[in-house]
Amino acid sequence: MGLGSFIKNFLPREERFHEILGRNTENLLAAARAFAVFARAESLEERRTQAMELKAVEHRGDEITRELFEALNSTFITPFDREDIRLLGTDLDDILDYIESVAQHLVLFELADSPAALKQFADILVEMVQEVHQVAGLVWNLAWGPVIRGSLVRISDLENKADALYNAVIADLFKSKGRDPLEVMKWKEVYEGLEDACDACKDFGHVIGNIVTKNT
Repeated sequence: MGLGSFIKNFLPREERFHEILGRNTENLLAAARAFAVFARAESLEERRTQAMELKAVEHRGDEITRELFEALNSTFITPFDREDIRLLGTDLDDILDYIESVAQHLVLFELADSPAALKQFADILVEMVQEVHQVAGLVWNLAWGPVIRGSLVRISDLENKADALYNAVIADLFKSKGRDPLEVMKWKEVYEGLEDACDACKDFGHVIGNIVTKNT
């Protein structure tokens, strides 16, 4: 056992989970910001390079999530309900997986374009993940309840914005006359993945909301 792992075993249980989740959301925020750059890439080659970088971030996220679950399995008493902490880790993992998967699809489908909707989705995700990162840091002190609830409202509003964007862009895809049906299906897959990422942010917010309700 390394010195870092040895010390972590003696951290107060709240501090230990706080620290792991903090690293997880920081990593997720790095991924969301990287995807916003990826969405604005000017060539497919640039996108391929950035997709490899996103894959590395996703791999780090997997390692942190595994560390969280190991901490759950080795801790007798947890600061919140064990299942809620597990759901937080699962939702963060899902958000990151969706973002990285969309990046891979854009490369595999050889989609070099940067339509306005793609950039708008990327920006919405950055905003949502910023709120996710904030509430993940505040939930350990429920005196921040009003601020947490404000962030949860913001996540919900952004998810509604993503829903509206998704509906508009899918309608536009299928209305476009003369467009290659295969291209339509490729972009539909991309936008579905982005919508799934936004939904997973909302799910994370719901878990945080449940934790606040249970503990106040």
